[in-house]
Amino acid sequence: MLKDLFGKRKRYASIPSEQAKTDVPEGLMQKCSGCHKIYYRKEMNKNLQVCPHCDYHHPLQAWQRIETLFDEASFEEWDKQLSTGNPLNFPGYEEKIKKDQEKTGLREGVVTGKGTIDGKETAFAVMDSSFRMGSMGSVIGEKIARAIEQAKEEKIPFIIFTASGGARMQEGLLSLMQMAKTSVAVKRFSDAGGLMISVMTHPTTGGVSASFASIGDYHLAEPGALIGFAGRRIIEQTIREKLPDDFQTAEFQLKHGQLDKVVHRSDMKSTLALLLSFHQKGGKES
Repeated sequence: MLKDLFGKRKRYASIPSEQAKTDVPEGLMQKCSGCHKIYYRKEMNKNLQVCPHCDYHHPLQAWQRIETLFDEASFEEWDKQLSTGNPLNFPGYEEKIKKDQEKTGLREGVVTGKGTIDGKETAFAVMDSSFRMGSMGSVIGEKIARAIEQAKEEKIPFIIFTASGGARMQEGLLSLMQMAKTSVAVKRFSDAGGLMISVMTHPTTGGVSASFASIGDYHLAEPGALIGFAGRRIIEQTIREKLPDDFQTAEFQLKHGQLDKVVHRSDMKSTLALLLSFHQKGGKES
């Protein structure tokens, strides 16, 4: 009798309903763009958006990067109020800008200001590829130029993290003019004895790679970052040759002398702190 009551029962596999399959909190999981494995988003954030399996460096939003690099509560933002207009009356441009502002919480695709890294003060500009692909419009150029000028006035170093698809087509020639404006600002800063560190992240292309990104005192990059001017397909069609598989990667640029070092994201803060210490009064700190 007891055997009948507590005997083994057949177990049946339960198949989740279609609703249960999709009933996962939005944003809980994240797929790696490199190896396509799926991770908890919290795990990826804890790992600075670097895949634990294949080490692929996913893009960081501007404020995510600032918070991982600068000492807590040390940074102050500059020119936060600057926002893009529609100087050429390009159809639909204002709506696209508004949409990106709502999506990112930024007024434009770059955040500028100053802060400290391990106690060493520096000005900075951090581009955000989630805002119009970090394309260089007139406001981005203006904010970067102003940040460099302010760094010159305060006699502090300047660090820029680049991430851009190039010039912003909706602003035409006004966008291309930012190459000259920012480059002149860097030249003045350099002539005044300023230190500029350029960190190229994925992607750094077009007019950005051809101007301020490439004229610093130190040039660093994150692993695997795409760095170049024109796209692979355009170059191959022009020279009628097949390009190497690693062409325009950070590692390729390092090998050919365009970079000083490729730095893993987990080592970026300590590397920047070390470079800043070299240029402190008295040289490297003990």
